[in-house]
Amino acid sequence: MISFFKRTVAANDPHQLGHFLLKHGFSRRALKAARYHGGWILVNHRRRLLSFHLRTGDEVIFIPGQEKPNPYLRPVKGPVEIVAETANYLLVNKPAGLLTIPSRYEDQHSLVNYLLAYFQAQGLDTRPHVVTRLDRCTSGLVLVGKNSIAQSRFSQESPNQLQKNYHAIVHGNFKEQTGKVELRIGQVGQTVKRAIDPQGQRAITLYRVLRQVPGASYLSLQLLTGRTHQIRVHMQAIGHPLFGDQLYGVPDCFARQALNAYQLRFFDPFAQEEQLKTIEDPADMQQLWQQLKHD
Repeated sequence: MISFFKRTVAANDPHQLGHFLLKHGFSRRALKAARYHGGWILVNHRRRLLSFHLRTGDEVIFIPGQEKPNPYLRPVKGPVEIVAETANYLLVNKPAGLLTIPSRYEDQHSLVNYLLAYFQAQGLDTRPHVVTRLDRCTSGLVLVGKNSIAQSRFSQESPNQLQKNYHAIVHGNFKEQTGKVELRIGQVGQTVKRAIDPQGQRAITLYRVLRQVPGASYLSLQLLTGRTHQIRVHMQAIGHPLFGDQLYGVPDCFARQALNAYQLRFFDPFAQEEQLKTIEDPADMQQLWQQLKHD
């Protein structure tokens, strides 16, 4: 099945074809691949250059070209828990301890490596396009496009359309059952660590207390922005670090940060309908909460 992007030019759209496509989420690399590696860029069913001047009401069709192979991306057979799958994307339940994408230090054992092998086993000549990424030690739902069209369409969605919800187990108890943390986050030097920084990026986290036992709380959290380590930094900042958080937490009995992306609400641009997918928390978080209840 060939995936393609089709859109009618609106009055407020850029009227140069290349700028129009960039606005709608396509990278310059994708435009180049469509021009020179087997794709098509059509206006009213005629092939046009990126400099072509559009008019309101024109129909633009973008068919991606052949993606350039990544010589460093290797297919590796590994377990993949598919929650939902369509011709254009899939939802995967990533376990804690697995990278979402390869790193310079570990280039074979990541969700992307496993999905590449999964696609090849199905005879699909494509590579994974990660839309929602999770830290290595965070478990839960990851949305992955099967092609550049899907990635670009999902990347255009607002926080109201693509809503990520998490469960977390944190230290301490709350007086208020709901709250909002709005504190800017910045990078600490050249490290992976983040901290509250008045000059940093805007970051907003909503939380709701689901259950409490002495010294611990079980929360549902919603991200309104997507900053690196946002939940972990915000919870530390308000005095409730996550259990098991080696970077922002305090010593405790849990082996990894107690954080699970349990729910994803998004608009499916291909089916033109909203999707809501929910999974259970993994066994280690359930066991931790049972242990805290009986301590």
